[in-house]
Amino acid sequence: MGRYRPSHARRSTRAAIPAVAAVLLAALCAGTTPDRAVASARQDLDPATVGKLDAAITKIMDEAHVPGLNVGLWIPRRGTYEKSFGVADTKTGTPMKSDLYTRIGSITKTFTVTGVLQLVDAGKVALDDPISRYVTGVPGGDSITLRQLAGMRSGLFNYTEDKAWLARLRADPHRAYTPRELLDIAFSHPPNFAPGTKWQYSNTNTVLLGMMIEKVSGQNLGDYLEEHVFAPLKLNDTSLPDNSAIPDPHAHGYTDFTPDDSVADATNWNPSWGWAAGAAISDLDDLHTWAPALANGTLLTEETQAERMKTRSVGVPGAAYGLGILDFNGWLGHNGELPGYESIAAQLPAEDATLVVLINTDIDYKGENLSSMIGNAVTSIVTPDHVWPVPPARPSAAPSGPTDPSTPSSGGGPGTAPAR
Repeated sequence: MGRYRPSHARRSTRAAIPAVAAVLLAALCAGTTPDRAVASARQDLDPATVGKLDAAITKIMDEAHVPGLNVGLWIPRRGTYEKSFGVADTKTGTPMKSDLYTRIGSITKTFTVTGVLQLVDAGKVALDDPISRYVTGVPGGDSITLRQLAGMRSGLFNYTEDKAWLARLRADPHRAYTPRELLDIAFSHPPNFAPGTKWQYSNTNTVLLGMMIEKVSGQNLGDYLEEHVFAPLKLNDTSLPDNSAIPDPHAHGYTDFTPDDSVADATNWNPSWGWAAGAAISDLDDLHTWAPALANGTLLTEETQAERMKTRSVGVPGAAYGLGILDFNGWLGHNGELPGYESIAAQLPAEDATLVVLINTDIDYKGENLSSMIGNAVTSIVTPDHVWPVPPARPSAAPSGPTDPSTPSSGGGPGTAPAR
């Protein structure tokens, strides 16, 4: 699968970002939270807008006890807002910085589906091919197309909603899973609906697409994405790992997805259960490059990008889903979540704006997803005609991790599913 690049290869432009504040020595879930220190910043938006953004972000961090986050907003005709808040490690107080590696959850799906669409452009597969042509043992696989898998319309059960499996993952988050083991979990349940008749977010879909890529290309998925997606765009700090390691320097991730709901450091938990659907690693700068490339179809033909962008409503006002891409009120991209981390990478073509949000916790605030709260706050101020929505709050009895905020119910899907 994917290989990491050494940290010394990181682009020198990041080293020029000045440190402007001291370390924030706040505990993750302290009863009170001091003012959030800004660890690093680069900005040239007008001062009034900067002040509003600072206030909105720090208010959410204080209320929700968020340890740290990176946020980047780039609008060429208006300016840049790129800041790191809080800490990357609550034990040492190491400040958050914009060049830290982080896990990005379901943003991984945008890379995997792009890989599928590149195979379409190469004439090696067709969107309306049945998945049974490439992967055996799929219930109803003769009637489920690659297009339906990429568009979340296959009807296949989402393996990350299997309650017994969720309990096992809570108890042993370091266990490695193979893609076939994940499919076995999914296929132990009947399909939820006939292919193509409804929309429902399911990590099973993207795992199948990853297996298809490996079958057709003859490469491990991580290596395929490195060669065909990451390298062409010089995404030097993005990878799909084949183990639980995360390169240095990185942000630690904090979760309450534990047997007793206590807070744990999930940094080195094994993400193999997310694989093609949620196991990638990246950083702020690479996602700044990726979001517009994804929205513009940089790596695809115009015809294939047009197929990707045939979106369908997902039941949330202003939200629609295409082929591995989300449209939230004009913002094109994806969000992501897995234990310890949340993320957004999106492009707003109407204003040539790029938004990236990276947070090192997935612990909900009053049932609400943190990255969506930050995305909503930022876009409400800067692009009020195109606001990133906050999905309905998850039920208080449901754990914050792992679920998927792209789904229409609860900000996390219809249960307690990981790889958001």
